[in-house]
Amino acid sequence: MTLATPQLGHAAALAAVDAIRQSVEARGKTAAIAVADAHGELIAFVRCDGALLSSGPLAANKAYTAARLARPTRVLGETLRAKGTDVAFYGDPRYVGFGGGLPVRIGGVVAGAVAVSGLSDEEDDALAAMGVAMLQGDPPPTLSA
Repeated sequence: MTLATPQLGHAAALAAVDAIRQSVEARGKTAAIAVADAHGELIAFVRCDGALLSSGPLAANKAYTAARLARPTRVLGETLRAKGTDVAFYGDPRYVGFGGGLPVRIGGVVAGAVAVSGLSDEEDDALAAMGVAMLQGDPPPTLSA
């Protein structure tokens, strides 16, 4: 018997990206937002007007990392710093250890990830958490402006 792996649909991914985009713009800021599947491949992406070009690939890589490692990107960075190890240790140039990438779990299984890049790690994490909550069907977190 094969168990079905939960998957994120593109309509839900686009809705999460748009909700995060609206929140970013309401703050008068700009960022890049990515939603990836369980393999870390993009489902939805937007780089808001005025966001740094580097924020785009970084958001995609944060989503990739969070999905592939099934943990927040911030945790990878903290673990590596504590060990005095570089992210290159993982042998995959797409892995990043900055905050802002969070896995999406449905039924306890990683179905993908949401990532935000362009703000502080704390803001990126909070905004990504909003997208994760939407995709998991959780109550939305309260975001401070």
